[in-house]
Amino acid sequence: MPQSKVLVDTNSYLRLARSIHPLLFQTFGKDEYCLYVLPELDEEFGKSQRLQNNFSWAEEEEYRLNRQHFPVISKKQTKEVDTAFGYIWNHIISVEKGPSPVDARYLAYAYVLGITVVTDDIKMLAVAETFGIKTLKSLDLMKLMVECDHIDMSKVREIVSYWRYWGDMPAGVEDFKAHYLQLFDEDPP
Repeated sequence: MPQSKVLVDTNSYLRLARSIHPLLFQTFGKDEYCLYVLPELDEEFGKSQRLQNNFSWAEEEEYRLNRQHFPVISKKQTKEVDTAFGYIWNHIISVEKGPSPVDARYLAYAYVLGITVVTDDIKMLAVAETFGIKTLKSLDLMKLMVECDHIDMSKVREIVSYWRYWGDMPAGVEDFKAHYLQLFDEDPP
């Protein structure tokens, strides 16, 4: 069975990769889900002093090595991604305002490949909805991982507690609480 590729954007990667390691390029579940990032993640990380300061662990060799597996696409698909990026980026700069060029690149890949992108970025989720791109939030991804016996509920609770401790909760705390309760049938830690 072919892999069910899933792209994980920068914010979700940084929220999950330290606690679920290795996060990327590990298949799980009967549908053989496999998580990927794009090379642009490292470019974005390298340009942001804030990300480097807050997530210095991401520069450790074991994490850098895990980020070296990318979705393989053909030359034709590369052109299609570039075209989709142009449309998505034009929409962002004229209508949605907020997502970065890296976010637009993730959305373009997901659009062309027909795969899901994981993000907690509200504006990125809005752009994805406009273009009919499948998305999951970090909580949705963890629910999928629990259902596939890739992680357990104690890991979910640990991750959410860590987010709360570091003040890195996904946007919309009230929506987060309701979403967590809906997914896991318990109040968030």
